[in-house]
Amino acid sequence: MFWKSLLALPLLLSSSLGTTELSQSDESVHLRAAHTSQSSAVADFPSFRPEAIYHRAWQRINDDYVDSTFNNQNWSRWEHRYDGKMTDLTDAHKAIETMLASLGDRYTRFLDKDAFADEKSQIDAKLFGIGIQISIDDKHHLIIFNAYPDTPAEKAGLKPADEILDINGKPTKGLTVEEAAKMIRGEVNSEVALTLHRNGKERLKVSVRRAEISIHAVQTATMISNDVGYIRLASFISQQATDEMRDAISKLSDAKGIILDLRDNPGGLLSNAIEISNMFLDMGAIVSTVDRDGFRSTTHADGKAICKLPLVVLINSGSASAAEITSGALRDNDRAMLIGEKSYGKGLVQGINHLPDGTGLNITIAHYLTPKDTDINKKGITPDYPVSVSSLDTKAGKGPWWLDPALPKAKRAPEDFKDVQLKKAFDVVKTNFSSPSVAIGTH
Repeated sequence: MFWKSLLALPLLLSSSLGTTELSQSDESVHLRAAHTSQSSAVADFPSFRPEAIYHRAWQRINDDYVDSTFNNQNWSRWEHRYDGKMTDLTDAHKAIETMLASLGDRYTRFLDKDAFADEKSQIDAKLFGIGIQISIDDKHHLIIFNAYPDTPAEKAGLKPADEILDINGKPTKGLTVEEAAKMIRGEVNSEVALTLHRNGKERLKVSVRRAEISIHAVQTATMISNDVGYIRLASFISQQATDEMRDAISKLSDAKGIILDLRDNPGGLLSNAIEISNMFLDMGAIVSTVDRDGFRSTTHADGKAICKLPLVVLINSGSASAAEITSGALRDNDRAMLIGEKSYGKGLVQGINHLPDGTGLNITIAHYLTPKDTDINKKGITPDYPVSVSSLDTKAGKGPWWLDPALPKAKRAPEDFKDVQLKKAFDVVKTNFSSPSVAIGTH
């Protein structure tokens, strides 16, 4: 059975994909998920019958969902609620979505075949589409969470925080992320027309040609001065992320200090967060996971750090899940100072569960704690050096360097130091060159 653990939400859009953001395999976290148990109801039906699909989903929630009260309801009331009422798999899928909605958990959700294929494809970093991540904001608007560099979306001028008003002429109001993803998907070299709302004022119509998208976790690794190295880690999604990080650290061999930029990093594989934290830690806890029974599993550093240089980490409100695990582990172990803005605040772990008809479920199965037992869910992590970026700062090109409003026409680079948060990180790491093998500070 395909089973993994997840950490976050936004989607990468592709011609065959549209996925939630992912985290790690079960063998890495050692969570006690009872995936071997099967309900008698499932055994009574062939695996592709609608009753079997529905009952398998019910059983997974019953076995693994993190809240033993199931949002203060009697979960058994759902087990046979639709028996004899489902005529095909479409009925089963709608029944599952209705059942999951009763949990009031945005992260526990049903994935159709396309969305489930999306998740697996993101892990493999093999995507086809326009190169954006989308999500629903707190005002229920469909927004662009990220536009990857050197993709059709970035070249067409799409930007994070752009609201997508319509897709090929159809309004997006009321659409789920999955529904919008399906509308944006399409064959390579075909086009999708988007109407965007930018900064609450500007209305734009953009046509984007779909293509094969190469997604790299490490999007920048460079020396920004003769003695400071800079790494922008944009996601923890792909299985290549850890190899890319090792290569990036090796590339910066002349550095006396490192800036790790996790801004707008929505997370990814929990195993990647653990392994990347290990690259900078000689000792200490990295993360603890706690299931609904209170069973706690703590992962510690393996003592094989490959970088002991002074380190600072950049975070902002777009830094979520696996990015928060890494920044929390490095800060709680006094290995790095955090600079920027409060992080997103997602302290939950989801399991990916495959259903017999090729669909899947993302189920919240645990919450996690930082090494100092901090639960950051819905709270985020406050940086040691707060540096805010207003909308005016962004317009003036003082925000994250890759979000310059003049892009893609502007020739921006991290070493131009117009990015006020990065400049602060540079100043902080420069003051700590005298102690390369110890923590760069306390908090």
